[in-house]
Amino acid sequence: MTRTFLAAAVVALFVPTSALAQSNPFTDAAKAQLEQIKNNVIRTAEKVPEDLYAFKPTPEVRSLGQLLAHIADGNFGICGAGSTMKPPMSGVEKSTGGNGKAAIQKALAASFEFCESAWASMDNTRSPEVVKTFLGTQPRFSVLTFNTSHVWEHYGNLVTYMRLKGIVPPSSEPK
Repeated sequence: MTRTFLAAAVVALFVPTSALAQSNPFTDAAKAQLEQIKNNVIRTAEKVPEDLYAFKPTPEVRSLGQLLAHIADGNFGICGAGSTMKPPMSGVEKSTGGNGKAAIQKALAASFEFCESAWASMDNTRSPEVVKTFLGTQPRFSVLTFNTSHVWEHYGNLVTYMRLKGIVPPSSEPK
């Protein structure tokens, strides 16, 4: 028993503590999922012509541009709540009305950068900290993963809008 303890102690001396501190597979996997959906949404905003930003499949739903602006607002609000960082902007959907491709693209890019900063602040210590949000009391990690789910949900809406207009969504393009 003593030999096992001594052997473990010797091994621990030679394992760099920085390697242990940097090991965060859950957060790394969640960051990768955000990166994947970010690329699809950014490419959608670029690919769709400006005149289709006003397109609504039915009058009751958001336009394509409003959906993109809503994603930006969600990124700012939800990632801000999960990280306690103050979002640099809000109200993208309201201020653009879903129109103005350049303004929406700029806001989308900034919102994803903001979420990437929120994820960069996560580590094994901060991830389980509980914060109050509109979702209720949640661990920071859960709030940020909820945001990624929210973006995926609305990307699904965008895919339908693009298909209705004969546009191949970025996630379906040949590699």
